[in-house]
Amino acid sequence: MQVTETLNDGLKRGYQIKLTAAELDEKVLGKLKEAQPGIEMKGFRKGKVPIALLRKQFGPRLMGEAMQESIDGALSEHLEKSGDRPAMQPDVQMTNEDWKEGDDVEVSVSYETLPEVPEVDFSKIKLERLVVEPDDAAVQETLENLAGSAQNFEDRRKGSKAKDGDQVVIDFVGRVDGEEFEGGAAEDYPLVLGSNSFIPGFEDQLVGVKAEEEKDVTVTFPEQYQAEHLAGKEAVFSVTVKAVKEPKPAEIDDELAKKYGADDLDALKAQVTERLESEYAGASRAVAKRALLDALDKAVEFDLPPSLVEAEANQIAHQLWHEDNPDHHGHDHDAIETTDEHKKLAVRRVKLGLLLAEIGQKAEVKVSDSELTQAILNQARQYPGQERQFFDYVQQNSGARQQIQAPIFEDKVVDHIFTEADVTEKSVSKDDLQKAVEALDDEV
Repeated sequence: MQVTETLNDGLKRGYQIKLTAAELDEKVLGKLKEAQPGIEMKGFRKGKVPIALLRKQFGPRLMGEAMQESIDGALSEHLEKSGDRPAMQPDVQMTNEDWKEGDDVEVSVSYETLPEVPEVDFSKIKLERLVVEPDDAAVQETLENLAGSAQNFEDRRKGSKAKDGDQVVIDFVGRVDGEEFEGGAAEDYPLVLGSNSFIPGFEDQLVGVKAEEEKDVTVTFPEQYQAEHLAGKEAVFSVTVKAVKEPKPAEIDDELAKKYGADDLDALKAQVTERLESEYAGASRAVAKRALLDALDKAVEFDLPPSLVEAEANQIAHQLWHEDNPDHHGHDHDAIETTDEHKKLAVRRVKLGLLLAEIGQKAEVKVSDSELTQAILNQARQYPGQERQFFDYVQQNSGARQQIQAPIFEDKVVDHIFTEADVTEKSVSKDDLQKAVEALDDEV
């Protein structure tokens, strides 16, 4: 077998692999001899079928296997010797397309190799970690929000008109073309105006009603309504308003605490403080991580495989397009052109991805099986009723596992760098931290 270099330009590599007919034949013969003891054929005892007969029957299939194994083996041997790490799957093409048995096999191999990533002196990276302590005002604000979420509704003064956010208790009967339809009627239904829980336009027409008032509400079912026989149809609902209630926040007391699983108000305050500490720490870490990535981006320069940058730019373009077109879930759309901004962001992501991977490898950063399993379980909870199917899918799909594992690995590498970088703490207000977090969305 001969391997000849045909291209060595930057990160681009090209090779010609020549596999002689004699090498192929020897490999096929070896496969036939290996299989011979277990083969039975009419007229011959088991294991005694002549090689010539086996070659006639199984030779063509084994020839294909031998060619593939030989080429794969030659490529693996070459990569091991050269130390090259292809950025993407090498392109392997057979160059003598008119090949027939007895001819040598000639194959061209091309790929882009991953670059050498320079070392970074982490001690020269200076970072600030913003520190926010939950104060009494922040705890009180959170308690008030919890009380608002646990609100009750109390009857408004007799004759008061319903406002947006009020709860109206209603009886209603819906009709299409004068006929009642299934599921279109209810009694003593508590409806919060502005909750958008009914057909568009229904709640808006009840703003201003009073208790004991009767009103016809005319709406049109959406064209994409789940009940096809109602989709796009106009309906009239005869509504009787039985009560108009205004929202009243719950009292901040032991009873509120028990609604949220705490023994008493002091225990709830402790839980809120702990949650705020965790939220502030998470926000602070996000800001510090962005600062670290910015510093790493400026600290090193090295050649990037164009194929990786192009693939990343295409992915960014598609992701942003689908964010702008959330109703389009498939891929049956026109080609999406990548812009200079897409390419700029792709260069940054690819560079930082390669750099963090190299740092993690040298630091022997690992994602444990238990960490990966926990992450998979956390994502599975996003699919109620299908948790098991999601878990099994990820376990059987290496690409899906890699997508879940990658951010865990990245965060562990970032934590490793934090331990070696020059990090100082800076006490700031909650508002300052919030501004720093909001600024992240304005940056690349």
